[in-house]
Amino acid sequence: MAAPSSSPPWRFAVQVLLGRWFMMFASFLIMAGAGATYLFGVYSKVIKSTLGYDQTTLNYLGTFKDVGANVGVLSGLMAEVTPTWFVLLIGSVMNFAGYFLIWLAVSNKISKPSTWMMCAFICIGANSQNFANTGSLVTCVKNFPESRGMMLGLMKGFVGLSGAVFTQLYLAIYGNDAKSLILLIGWLPALISLMFTFNIRPMRISRHPNEVKVLYEYLYISVFMALVLMGLTIAQKYVTFSHGAYVASASFVSFLLFLPCFIAVREELATWRLKKKEAQQIPTIVVEQPPLESDDAKVVSEIEEVQENSKNTRAAATEENNDPPCCTTIFQKPKRGEDYTILQALLSVDMLILFVATFCGLGCSLTAVDNLGQIGESLGYQQHIISTFVSLVSIWNFFGRVFSGFVSENILLKYKTPRTLMMTLSLLLPSIGDLLIAFPFSGSVYVASLLIGFSYGMQLTLLFIIISELFGLKYYSTLFNCGQLASPIGSYVLNVLIVGKMYDQEALKQLASKGMTRSMVHELTCLGPQCYRKSFLVLACVNLFGALVSLVLVVRTWRYYKTDIYKRFRDEMEANERKQQQMANNINAAAQH
Repeated sequence: MAAPSSSPPWRFAVQVLLGRWFMMFASFLIMAGAGATYLFGVYSKVIKSTLGYDQTTLNYLGTFKDVGANVGVLSGLMAEVTPTWFVLLIGSVMNFAGYFLIWLAVSNKISKPSTWMMCAFICIGANSQNFANTGSLVTCVKNFPESRGMMLGLMKGFVGLSGAVFTQLYLAIYGNDAKSLILLIGWLPALISLMFTFNIRPMRISRHPNEVKVLYEYLYISVFMALVLMGLTIAQKYVTFSHGAYVASASFVSFLLFLPCFIAVREELATWRLKKKEAQQIPTIVVEQPPLESDDAKVVSEIEEVQENSKNTRAAATEENNDPPCCTTIFQKPKRGEDYTILQALLSVDMLILFVATFCGLGCSLTAVDNLGQIGESLGYQQHIISTFVSLVSIWNFFGRVFSGFVSENILLKYKTPRTLMMTLSLLLPSIGDLLIAFPFSGSVYVASLLIGFSYGMQLTLLFIIISELFGLKYYSTLFNCGQLASPIGSYVLNVLIVGKMYDQEALKQLASKGMTRSMVHELTCLGPQCYRKSFLVLACVNLFGALVSLVLVVRTWRYYKTDIYKRFRDEMEANERKQQQMANNINAAAQH
C-alpha cells in the first residue's frame, strides 16, 4: 500500500467521507431534518380550514402523527437484520410519500381524501422519523458508547432545532405559506437521508483522545445556532422582514448547520498528517539478543491466554445465540447495564415504570405542542405570533435535549447522581407550563412554550439514554423504539379523549349562546381562556403523577448509578488496543527474524 505521503488527494477525500467524524456530521444533518412532526402546530390550521375539520378531527390527525412518530418498532426490528443504508432509504421514501400526499390534498390538487386516508398519510410521513433516528442515532451511540449521553443530547438536540430551521428555510424559499411548508418537509429530509445513506455505518469501538473536545465544539456551535434562531424568531415577530432578509437569515442558519463539517475535515486531516509522519520516519535497525527461553515461554503464554479468551468469548456468544427461545429466559434477567433480550427488557419492572412516566410526560407534552396553534387562536394571538410559539418550543426543545445529555453526563460522572432523578425534574416542569395555559395572562403562553419545549426535550433524550444504560446496546435499535410506545398512547388519551372533546364542548357552548348550531358553521372554533382551562388542569395533574412514578425508578436504580456504568466499554476498548498491539509486535518480531 502506498504511504500517505505519496497518496493522491482523492484518498484523503475518501478518508473524510468514510471517516468517523464525517459520519457524525452527516448524522447531525439527518437529525436536523427529522423533526418535521414538531411543525404540526404551524400547518395544522391550514389543514383544518382547507378540509373543514373540527378540533376533535384535527386532534385525531395529530394523534396519528404522534403514533407514526413514536411507534418505531418496525424500524428497530428492520435495523437488527438489514444494513443501515437500507433503513435510511426506506425512511426517505416514506417521508416524501406521506407529506407529499398531504400537500396534494391541502392544495386541492387531488379530491378531498377521507379522514382515515389523511391519518394514514401523516402517520407514514411521521413514521419516517423513526427510520432516520434508528439509522443514524443508534449507529452513533454504538460507535461512541462511552459518550452516549453527550452524543444523544446533540443528536436529539438537532432534531429539536429542526422546527425552527425549517421555519427559516420555508420563509426564504416559499414565503409565509403554510401549504408550501408541508411540501418542504416532504422533499428536503428525504433528500438529506439519500445524500448520506452510505456514510452512516457501524464502526469498531476505539478510543479517541479528541472525542469529548469535539463533542463540546459541536455543542458550542449548536447552542450558538439555537440563540441565532431564537433571535431571528423574536425579531421576525416585531419587524417585517423582506424576502431578501429571509433569504439572508436562512443562509446564515444553513452556514451554521454545515459548520461541523469543517471540524470533521480538521480531525481527519490531523489523522492523515499523523499517518504521513509515521510513514516518513526512517526505520531504526535494532540488534537484539535472542530471547531467553523463559521470555519465549512468557510470550507464548500471553498469546495462548489471548487466544483462550477469544475462544471463550466466541463460545459465550454462540451459546447466547443458541439460547432457547424467550420463554425460558424472560425471567432470568441479567444485571442492569448488561445486554437484555427484547422480551426481558419489555417485561421488566424498570421498563414498566418508564412506560408509565412516558405516558404521562411525553403524552402531555405532545398534547400541548399539537394544540399550540389553537391555544394561540383562542387567546387572540395573530398567526405570525402563533408561529413564534412553535419556533420557541422547537428551540427550547433543543436546549432541553443538550442540557439533559451534557449536564446529566457530567453530574453522573462527578457525583454519581442517577440520571433517573433528572427524569423526575423533567416531569415537574411542564406541569407549571400547563397551569400557565389554564390560567393565562399577558405573555404567559411564551413562558409556557419555553417550559413545555425544554421539558419535552429533556424527557425524550433521558428516556433514550436510560434505556441504553439499563438494558444494554445489543438490541438498542428495537428497545429505544419500544420505549417510546407509551407516547402516542398518552397523546391519544390526553389529546383526543380529553383536550379535543373539552375544546369542542366549550365551542358548542359558545355557538349555543349565539343561537347557532354545529351545522351552521364550517369550522368549530372556541375563543377565550376558558377553552383550554379544564383540560390543561387535567394535564398538570397527569404530569405530577408521572413525576411521582418516576421517583420509584430513582430508588430502584440509585445503587446501580453509583457504580462505574461504562467500565465494560473501556475494558472492551483496552482489549482491542492490546490485541492490535500484540499483532504489531508479532509482525515486528517476524520481520526481525
